[in-house]
Amino acid sequence: MQAGILYAALAYAMWGLFPVYFKALQEIPAQEILVHRMLWSLAFLLVVLTWRRQWAWLGKALRQPRVLGGFTASALLLSGNWFIYIWAVNAGHVLDASLGYFINPLVNVMLGFIVLKERLRPGQWLAIALAACGVAWLTWQSGHPPWIALSLAATFGIYGLLRKTAALGPLEGLALETLVLFPLALAYLVYLTLAGHNHFAGASLSAKWLLAAAGPITAIPLLLFAAGARRISLSLLGLLQYIGPTLQLLLGVWLYNEPFGGARLAGFALIWAALLVYSLEGLWQAWSGRKSAA
Repeated sequence: MQAGILYAALAYAMWGLFPVYFKALQEIPAQEILVHRMLWSLAFLLVVLTWRRQWAWLGKALRQPRVLGGFTASALLLSGNWFIYIWAVNAGHVLDASLGYFINPLVNVMLGFIVLKERLRPGQWLAIALAACGVAWLTWQSGHPPWIALSLAATFGIYGLLRKTAALGPLEGLALETLVLFPLALAYLVYLTLAGHNHFAGASLSAKWLLAAAGPITAIPLLLFAAGARRISLSLLGLLQYIGPTLQLLLGVWLYNEPFGGARLAGFALIWAALLVYSLEGLWQAWSGRKSAA
């Protein structure tokens, strides 16, 4: 249990510190950072899979069109989520990005209701209503919906839904996703090079090393998360997931000085209230279930 908490907390903390990493790459356009993240992640995962001699799954996956099609869809969603996040951070929208991952658990609940026909409990409906009020308030205050947050929550929520029913584990699944995206990423990088727009070639040495580090920086938190998720309950994992967006929020306010006045704070407060209701209701259900089983 203690090891599981440590692994999961480390994974969420690393995800929460991602703005620092991407801010250090501001001299590189977001789409080029995305391409390098795909390529270096694949390279790192190939090394890990070779070290673990974990290749039996690949041949089976490539011979199953349904599996390959599902992971192609999840790969496109993941790349879209990565691009929106990278662009948002480097465009000065760290707070909007953090809001997306605060909303994400409630988006997952709604997707379960709409797609999987899961029945929602009253506490879950209350949490969703509070979150909807928060989004409506932020929309009214800014004159437009919080598109960055909603896009991040939607893409990652649907991605999670596809991976929920996927035939492969986290390591193999991410490897297949990056393998599917590899031809597109390589073709775009070749195009940039031929057109003379490859920023990697003219980037500083530190930026080149940081881009090459995208592989382990992407894969290590995922492996830690998978190790933690196997050792602790879903309810505890659900509480730990707020470490990531909380760190992003603190970075946005204190390190990058993004505006966080009273009106915006009120919208966030409604969403935090929704998450509090959602978390307490989940803990109550888990406690009631253990009591009934006993």
